[in-house]
Amino acid sequence: MELILKYFNNLTQTQIQQMSRLGELYTDWNSKINVISRKDIDQLYLHHVLHSLAIAKYIHFIKGTKLLDIGTGGGFPGIPLAIMFPECNFLLVDSIAKKIKVVQAVSDELKLKNCKAVQVRCEEIKEKFDFVTSRAVASLPEMILWVKKTISRDNRNDQPNGIICLKGGDMDDELTVPYNVKVVDIMDYFNEPFFEMKKVVHAII
Repeated sequence: MELILKYFNNLTQTQIQQMSRLGELYTDWNSKINVISRKDIDQLYLHHVLHSLAIAKYIHFIKGTKLLDIGTGGGFPGIPLAIMFPECNFLLVDSIAKKIKVVQAVSDELKLKNCKAVQVRCEEIKEKFDFVTSRAVASLPEMILWVKKTISRDNRNDQPNGIICLKGGDMDDELTVPYNVKVVDIMDYFNEPFFEMKKVVHAII
């Protein structure tokens, strides 16, 4: 938790309490349903929570922003972002039922009224969203094909609507898409060595 406060020192008491509970909740649920690798659960705040919050360094979502988190897995980046932006609305989706069970349970325990978890394939979603988030779910061209119809044309934030995802490694092959794509090194925000080669990628759709 100290790691989160190192970079986000203006959290409310409610946000601090919610962030603090993530460790115990995920450790408990992971012992029943494995949604985070065994070696990663000990590094939950660095590898999962802080990593997710790199998006909150890139953009501050305004009140009422609608976000779709695809392939959410155990709830990343969706759950930390829902804590960080309580006045925004988050739909977290995954095609695997047991993962959604964990995500919904964590959300319920934290009393996140702005977060809903649903088992569904992203291609089946009919709603419109300002942003689609994800973490290494698929290549950028694949993601664009899956979700471009869900992205609203009504821009409200200080960054244009589109896909904001967390990626690692060499992205040259993925940047050939016919869209404006911004790439930001997460080391610009956080100085832990874990984030070397990790990036926030924003495809403006």
